[in-house]
This record gives sequence, structure tokens and C-alpha cells, in this order.
Amino acid sequence: MKIEKHKVVELCYELEVEGSIVDRTTPEKPLDYIHGTRSLLDKFEANIEGMEPGDKFKFTLTPAEGYGEIDPSRIIDLPMEAFEVNGTIQQDLLVPGTTIPLMNSAGGIVPGKVVEVSEKFVKMDLNSPMAGKTLNFSGEILTVRDATEKELKEGLHGEYVHSSCNCGGGCGHHHEGGCDHEHGDGECCGGHCDCDK
Repeated sequence: MKIEKHKVVELCYELEVEGSIVDRTTPEKPLDYIHGTRSLLDKFEANIEGMEPGDKFKFTLTPAEGYGEIDPSRIIDLPMEAFEVNGTIQQDLLVPGTTIPLMNSAGGIVPGKVVEVSEKFVKMDLNSPMAGKTLNFSGEILTVRDATEKELKEGLHGEYVHSSCNCGGGCGHHHEGGCDHEHGDGECCGGHCDCDK
């Protein structure tokens, strides 16, 4: 069976960025998703479309095809009070390089990296850690099957049931905390969601 829209695909892959493996899945703990629902990066799906179980893949995505270039407008200053919990500033979180989950205006969670801390403000970078990076994927297709009606309606892992955004059903898939395999820097599985923009 070939990979096409509404097929459930299981695959294992490695993601190499700047000479280091930053994300991987294994045959024992593969990535699975419903093809054509924007669960993964569009160009990732395009590169494996038509493949069958046993096929191996290797391709490179430019920053524009992956997570985009670094957007200076997504580097923002937040008042120190924004990090207050029960009247106390959470100083232990405010360390440059630390990633903190922030809530956007739509109520979604956006990971932000602490860039700089001053007396009154915290400079946060809301760009994806993979923004501006060239992504080198390699891996193998493990299984391909038809998605059930329930999976198409609710998501492969029930991710559409509680979703409050309208980005094609891809939100909250593996990259929103559902991963149970190795990954790096809060990114996972070639995941894709435009809800925080």
C-alpha cells in the first residue's frame, strides 16, 4: 500500500542539523500519523508521498521548507510580572537558554526561550528552535494502512477531540508533549502547527 492522503503511516527517522542528530525515532517506537492532515511539515509529507513499507528515504529541507527563517518580531520583551506565580517571581526559570511554555492569545502553548533577563523585563525568543536551520532527514517507511473513520474524525491519538484551533488538524499531534521517543529542544517529528502565529 502506498502513502497517500488519509493513510496511517508508521516510520522511523533521524533528523540531523548542523552535523548533530537532534531527533530520532526507532522501529520499536516509531512516528505514526495520518498523511495529508498537516500533522508533519508539508515538504516532509511531499517527500515520502507514494512510498511503501520497506522504502528508505533521505532528503534535505531548507529553512523555508521547514520552520522558516528567524523572525525578529517573535523576539519579545515580557514584563517580569508575567513570570509571577502566587505573588512570587519564578527566578529559577529565568535563566538564559531555558525554554518556558507560554500561553498565546488563543490559549495555545508556545515554547519560548529565555534570551536575556533585566531588572524589569525578560527577553524571550518565540521562534522555533529549528527556525533558520537546514533539516536533513533519513529513515524508513514501516507500515501504511487506511485510516478508520474514527481516526479521521478524532485524530490518530484523539488529538482533534480537544483541539481549539483551526490549522488543519495538525495541532497537538506528537510535538505538543505526546512524544515517547528521543527528541531535542522541544521540537519533534517534523511537527507542524501555525496556531501560534
